[in-house]
Amino acid sequence: MATQIPSPPKVGMVSLGCPKALVDSERILTQLRSDGYDLSPDYAGADVVLVNTCGFLDSAKEESLEAIGEARAENGRVIVTGCMGNEADVIMKRFPDVLAVTGAHQYEDVVTAVHAAAPAARGAFVDLVPRRDMGAGLKLTPRHYSYLKISEGCNHRCSFCIIPSLRGDLVSRRPDAILREAEKLVEAGTKELLVISQDTSAYGVDIRHQ
Repeated sequence: MATQIPSPPKVGMVSLGCPKALVDSERILTQLRSDGYDLSPDYAGADVVLVNTCGFLDSAKEESLEAIGEARAENGRVIVTGCMGNEADVIMKRFPDVLAVTGAHQYEDVVTAVHAAAPAARGAFVDLVPRRDMGAGLKLTPRHYSYLKISEGCNHRCSFCIIPSLRGDLVSRRPDAILREAEKLVEAGTKELLVISQDTSAYGVDIRHQ
């Protein structure tokens, strides 16, 4: 008698905003993929839809709210994350039935919310299947180039910029972690690495004594 392996739940993603947010989306989807989830290219096939929002400008906030509304209308099971997640009260007032709201680069909270909304059935036979080799992770950019985020946040308090309130103070990644990711991306076929951060010139000032 053949053993029926359950079909994995599918996750849809709408990613808005800057390349840093796109990297966040890649990390979230990479973790979910390794947890046994499949990805859906459309609303109809998704068990839950993630909307990674932008909250930098009023126009970006409105675009994010429109994207949430569209996902809600087309699918109904929506989890919101990203920079506008810091304004959860605004989102919940307009869309009280969203499943969860998390802020920028809160990867574990997003993954936990997906697990709660659409649990992955990981039986003994599924657990025996090794994880796929995804290089440095699942990519949302074309094969020939990749974004390489070296730090998060910013220490400056410019009057015209709300990034520190959205993404916090500067947090630099360890150099060895950056190099390992770069090597994996090149091994996976990347020809052009685009180094990104909020304040690239400040990279390392927070870890220079470590």
